[in-house]
Amino acid sequence: MKEAIIDKRTLEVIFNDQKTETDSWSDECLCSRGEETLMDLESPQAQVVIGVRRSGKSTLCLQALTRAKVKFAYADFDDERLAGLGTNQLNDVLEVLYKIYGDFKYIFLDEIQNIEGWPLFVNRLLRTKMHVVLTGSNAKLLATDLATHLTGRSSEINLYPFSFAEYCTMKGVDYNQRTTKGIAEQRKTFDEYLQAGGFPELLKIKNSKKYVTNLVENILKRDIEQRYNIAFAAQFEDMANHLLNVAPYIVSTTDLAEMFNFKSPHTVRNYIFYLKQAYLLIGIKKYSPKSKVRITQEKLYAVDVAMMNQRENAFAGDNLGWRLETIVMLQLLRKCQQSGWDLYYLKDRSGECDFLICNGNVVLQCIQVSYDISKDKTRKRELNGLLLANKQTKCENLLLLTDHEYTDIERDGHHISIRPVHEWSGEN
Repeated sequence: MKEAIIDKRTLEVIFNDQKTETDSWSDECLCSRGEETLMDLESPQAQVVIGVRRSGKSTLCLQALTRAKVKFAYADFDDERLAGLGTNQLNDVLEVLYKIYGDFKYIFLDEIQNIEGWPLFVNRLLRTKMHVVLTGSNAKLLATDLATHLTGRSSEINLYPFSFAEYCTMKGVDYNQRTTKGIAEQRKTFDEYLQAGGFPELLKIKNSKKYVTNLVENILKRDIEQRYNIAFAAQFEDMANHLLNVAPYIVSTTDLAEMFNFKSPHTVRNYIFYLKQAYLLIGIKKYSPKSKVRITQEKLYAVDVAMMNQRENAFAGDNLGWRLETIVMLQLLRKCQQSGWDLYYLKDRSGECDFLICNGNVVLQCIQVSYDISKDKTRKRELNGLLLANKQTKCENLLLLTDHEYTDIERDGHHISIRPVHEWSGEN
């Protein structure tokens, strides 16, 4: 995009408008996010919050800064009036912010990846002892720019849409109430969450299909096609929508290349990489002590269950099992981020286990997910998957998550806990 020269008076109008908008937000009506505890506002490192568009990154950062009672300046570079703003004007931006906010030692730069060459500017701010908070909706912000220019000078936090506990908070449901009525209300709310997903704005929007459709199109066209100059845009979009329809999906680049008439599996690998960079899809690696196995057969998930079928012309089945597995995966990623752990899936010719939580090379927990295990065949398959994981990893912490069942059983000398996801997710 050609750089645009924006005069300082116009910049002042834009950033004053943004200040007015953020000043009007009421902290009481917003949801506290668990990831806020990962932000260290006193650190000399830039605090970088990254995730899919509309997941609440800006709100998280504004709440953290407000609750810390620090004086900060704010600039949102996702404002269409700043389209084409060049690196050479970032100092003008800083000057205008000083005029609006006075002296400050904290600065929040929202969707900073929209400005080419931004890392050098941020580096300069850090050298002046400024505390910098950044957000971005494309992982290029982390994978390339931060690694190149801010090595060791940034701390990254991944933010996903609302967890179930956060969803309950926004719906006014007391998650901790253990009465019969309280549990019934939690289960009803979980059924809604299983269908609606966790994008914060969907709690206030009636036409969820149009919202999700526009969000997906915006990510595909703006965050990926424009940024990476996608040559086969129509085929790329078809493949992206297909992957959202069939997720969870173990990647076969050869099959996808044939299905969408790409010249080589290499093109497919690149396109999947871009989809993960934009946080539309999330990849879980296959468990194995061998490194060469862990980099093959990645399993892809949608970043939120709303993406799976709440899109126009999706024609995706309403598979409750896949949706439940996706919700568990996202909650496990939140837990692993807090604890510094890794998440894998296990699969071989004799069976599979949905999730393995690892601390280094030690498997801490093996987890299976199944919406309904009332049928003997389904129950046996899920339990056998946990026993397979136990056999391969020697992990005795075995958990089967379902929609509603709560019990503990012994199978072949191993203790297995069976818990409903709506209860487990609030505890993790």
